[in-house]
Amino acid sequence: MATGKPVVILGVFVADTAYRADRQPRMGETILGNSFKLGPGGKGSNQAVAAGKLGADITFLTRLGVDAFADMAKQTWKAAGVKSAVIDTPDSYTGAAYIFIEEGTGNNAIIVSPGAAMLISPDDIEAHAGLIRSAGVFVTQLEQPIDAALKALQIARGAGVTTILNPAPAASLPDRIYTLCDYVTPNETEAEGLTGIKVSSVDDARRAADALLAKGVGAVIVTLGEKGALLHTKSRSDHVGAVNAGQVVETTGAGDAFNGGLAAALAKGVEPLEAVRFACAVAGISVTRPGTAPSMPTLGEVEALLAKA
Repeated sequence: MATGKPVVILGVFVADTAYRADRQPRMGETILGNSFKLGPGGKGSNQAVAAGKLGADITFLTRLGVDAFADMAKQTWKAAGVKSAVIDTPDSYTGAAYIFIEEGTGNNAIIVSPGAAMLISPDDIEAHAGLIRSAGVFVTQLEQPIDAALKALQIARGAGVTTILNPAPAASLPDRIYTLCDYVTPNETEAEGLTGIKVSSVDDARRAADALLAKGVGAVIVTLGEKGALLHTKSRSDHVGAVNAGQVVETTGAGDAFNGGLAAALAKGVEPLEAVRFACAVAGISVTRPGTAPSMPTLGEVEALLAKA
């Protein structure tokens, strides 16, 4: 696969502080953990790392504090081939996340404090409008302020850039955001949050996707964990099975792996159904490894898995 058109991702970097224990402590209780790990995270940053490791021409747009976690961010992006458009913010801090991982299941519970990234404003976006217009694919999520995401989607849509909104973490959205999205990529919980339709099966996902299409979205991709993903448009509905790459170790970065993979594939001109299959393979490999950004596979690994599958 050639590099393809540029990908621009707006989002948040946070330092992930990951604690593994048999269970979560109750309020007022202290328990002993089994391990601790510090690493790079944040949905947008993870998606950028995923796309970078897949060989995409990727630029990540964000705000960082001026501190040790910011240094970690820049080193992480450099190693993954990610270019960055960073607005340094000395009067705030680089974001951090508390991640609890349940030892027996690999399930997680997370608190994110985005720090400087919460100060990303529509003016910041306007200042980087040229970068956004130059993209083939633009991606954003909901960890930074929604008004900034909305402004960026407006600029991208106005320039004919393919737009992807990953509505995570779940939040209530202004109706006008939907018509700016070529793709919306919720997981089951986020799809329910946006539509009020509980998603526990592929058919439920179709109903939720129909509700999002009715709001003006071009195409809906509901990620379904071990059930794969659903690509749903006005004209077709395709369920793509998960791509099994081995024993599941940690699912924290799976959605970010999927979105980064999807953006990289679409930027290379891959048709949507194949792009979803490719993204499922990226996610399938990521869950076999611990961590978020460190779990992202290379293009060679994904192609080898798809050839085998």
